[in-house]
Amino acid sequence: MGCSDAFTHKECIMSNPAESQARRRFLKIAAAGAVAAPFAAVVLPKIGRAAELPHLDPNEPTAKALAYTHDATTAKGNPAFKPGADCANCTFFQGKAGDEWGPCMLFPGKSVHAKGWCASHNFKPASG
Repeated sequence: MGCSDAFTHKECIMSNPAESQARRRFLKIAAAGAVAAPFAAVVLPKIGRAAELPHLDPNEPTAKALAYTHDATTAKGNPAFKPGADCANCTFFQGKAGDEWGPCMLFPGKSVHAKGWCASHNFKPASG
């Protein structure tokens, strides 16, 4: 069923039930999105925080391959170890300053100890 030439474009749109239903559906979805946005802003940042990530087990294959340890002082015998090196000052560590545990780009989905160390340690550039 089409609109005749006697109707203006606006009258034609207003009289078309399919377009009217699509408009209502859009408005319902937009309203639901407006209600859900503040909730998502509070909940989503909490998902995936390092404190909630499982701690890396030093016996996992990748951890073993990179000689990961939760305590950098135990890595002093490793030829790749440099004095002062630990996860907190490594470019791969994604935790914030002061975090005890944080995500590491080398161990996706796991958190490493800030005072830990692995053979892939790379000092963060000096800031300032």
